[in-house]
Amino acid sequence: MSRQRKKKGRPISGWIVLDKPIGIGSTECVSKIKWLYKAAKCGHAGTLDPLASGMLPIALGEATKTVPYIMDGEKTYRFTVTWGGETNTDDLEGEFTRTSPDRPSEAAIREVMKAYVGEIQQIPPAFSAVKINGERAYNLAREGETVEIEPRTVSIHRLDLVELRGEEAAVFECECGKGTYVRALARDMGRDLGCFGHISELRRTAVGPFGEEDLVPLEELVALEDDLEALDAEILATGVALDELPEVALTPDQASRIRSGNPVLLRGRDAITHAEEAFATFGTQLVAIGCVEKGEFLPKRVFTASSV
Repeated sequence: MSRQRKKKGRPISGWIVLDKPIGIGSTECVSKIKWLYKAAKCGHAGTLDPLASGMLPIALGEATKTVPYIMDGEKTYRFTVTWGGETNTDDLEGEFTRTSPDRPSEAAIREVMKAYVGEIQQIPPAFSAVKINGERAYNLAREGETVEIEPRTVSIHRLDLVELRGEEAAVFECECGKGTYVRALARDMGRDLGCFGHISELRRTAVGPFGEEDLVPLEELVALEDDLEALDAEILATGVALDELPEVALTPDQASRIRSGNPVLLRGRDAITHAEEAFATFGTQLVAIGCVEKGEFLPKRVFTASSV
């Protein structure tokens, strides 16, 4: 008796820019989207903590090949720091480890902020996904072990004070590069101010090429359950993840050669002669990511003929 093969799901590709609600994990969101879309493959580009809301870009199908380009992009967060206490998780989820009756003035906050713009050294939170000898830091911290993480260089391009909520809290907006922990930023500012602090609200509003106008609330997608046409209308093209790379337009013959893994010579007056990374297209179809050396496009990752 032959065994039946498990159905693989739809070979659909593209990006869903999910507006993640508070109280649900990133992995759970990915599973929900995969189920809704009946997708063969699904993954996210950058974890959001359960207590955080906002942008969670989710890649479907061939778009999973472009996840690193989204994760390397700049991110924007709006967050609230409540003063007077530091927790072991640097947010509301943890237990208080240090408290203070002191509260910072607006002038003191603005002065401290100056030290956190540009390239800075930052120690990630103990409860983070950073690996220590092959183990995730948060697993070690949950087991009660002392977690020591080496400082790393991160880039904060912009840090604005948006609002003061009396003496107890302040709202900030931050534009930062890959690997920046906003929880660590709140922790460190609180220490410098001598009053301690922790994140009480956190929302991500931009990741790489995606902005707030691209956000789709999870409840709206759930309401479209079983209406695949309406769900598919919310998908953004795979290629949007590659907007900052140079584009190489191919002829039909070139596209066929590249899909077989072969390099092609680029011709024409405006042809690119060198690029460490570039993407190749045929019409609206995304064909490959690769590099250009001496006028030749060399494919590194090839996409199916249906990818856009």
